[in-house]
Amino acid sequence: MMNDDDTTAQPIIVVGGGAGGLELACKLGRRLGPQRVTLVDRQLFHIWKPSLHEVAAGTLDIHQEGLSYEMLAHDNGFVFCYGALSGLDAARREITVAAVHDEQGEELIPARTLGYGALVLALGSTANHFNVPGAAEHTIALNQPADAEHFRLRLLKLMTAAELRKSAGGEGKVNVVIIGGGATGVELAAELREASQVHARYGFRRLDAREDVRLTLLEGAERILAPLPEKVSASASALLRERGVDVLTRCRVARITPSQVEDSEGRVFAADVVVWAAGIQAPGLLRELGLPVARGGQVQVDATLAVPGFDHVYALGDCAACPQPDGRGVPPRAQAAHQQASYLAARLLRASRGQALDDKPYVYRDHGSLVSIGTRSSVGNLMGNLFGSTWFVQGLLARAMYVSLHLMHHQAVLGTLRTGVLAFARFLVKRATPLVKLH
Repeated sequence: MMNDDDTTAQPIIVVGGGAGGLELACKLGRRLGPQRVTLVDRQLFHIWKPSLHEVAAGTLDIHQEGLSYEMLAHDNGFVFCYGALSGLDAARREITVAAVHDEQGEELIPARTLGYGALVLALGSTANHFNVPGAAEHTIALNQPADAEHFRLRLLKLMTAAELRKSAGGEGKVNVVIIGGGATGVELAAELREASQVHARYGFRRLDAREDVRLTLLEGAERILAPLPEKVSASASALLRERGVDVLTRCRVARITPSQVEDSEGRVFAADVVVWAAGIQAPGLLRELGLPVARGGQVQVDATLAVPGFDHVYALGDCAACPQPDGRGVPPRAQAAHQQASYLAARLLRASRGQALDDKPYVYRDHGSLVSIGTRSSVGNLMGNLFGSTWFVQGLLARAMYVSLHLMHHQAVLGTLRTGVLAFARFLVKRATPLVKLH
């Protein structure tokens, strides 16, 4: 077993290269260098998770948008370890990273054991199907880039088949059902409507985007975007309905089959493809590792993001159940992960210099929420510091602010100059290629 003196000698290991984990690794790597910071992830490249709905719709190409972890490691001064976390020995301060296999099952990289001085778990979240029959088997949840790409290809095949049926004089309908009226479900519905209109111009000329590609959004609560102010919800509902999206609230899904969705009132919705966006939970691995977990499977942490009973182990982001002074938990949002990464970076840097740590807690600051309603509009609320006011924003201004959130994340991991160059390059690429990915 290592003693406390080994804390500054062993590397800080961050497991999970999502928004919070990657930003933390970059902040630490720039200050401490590759001998002191390691990032572990099961993917080879990074995609900002809030943009997965664009990948699913085909309006964002993961092969252009994806940022190589090896590149990010080189540029930001940390080591990248490819593989999934599979074991934790807290007594020895070691983790096990599973072997990596190719598509044929051949082992490419053997399992490894890594020692740590401090461990940060940033494993994100996965879908919570709430035991709805058929949900796990017959839906797609946008948890990873591969999920979004799977949906995109599935939709292309369905539209191709519908085009052929219509060419032969038959009916060409594609029924897409999205379960969950949170940010992911709303943004995906809006993005799909715009993408279907573009598809109609590129090879699917017999399909009427509005009539033949049917989009249905089902939400169990009284309104979509329930955690946000009612004005934001009402505006988003109106924009979706204007664009031909059927929005049904107070609709509780009871069963899903390969061809339809059934609700608790016996209504049936035809479905060629179903997206599950109705809830998230922490990965089951956290419980298997013996960590203290909350009701939703999240790792329990104290006010400093430390895991009780596990020395030098921390958690942040969607996988952490972090209490706040008012008794509520930190919501699973990208802004929370960003704030927690900054908080932990400062704390771990002090520890790396051998400085005593204070008990100053992490406090979540809600700066509001923005929801994309396609490429031309967004809606949301901004939390003002003056008199605790909340400002409603909509339209092009909200859209510009939404896009800036993505750029701010890129700035955190790429730097200002490269982010600017990359944004300009992508602007030019979009002018020279179709607006959706067609292959």
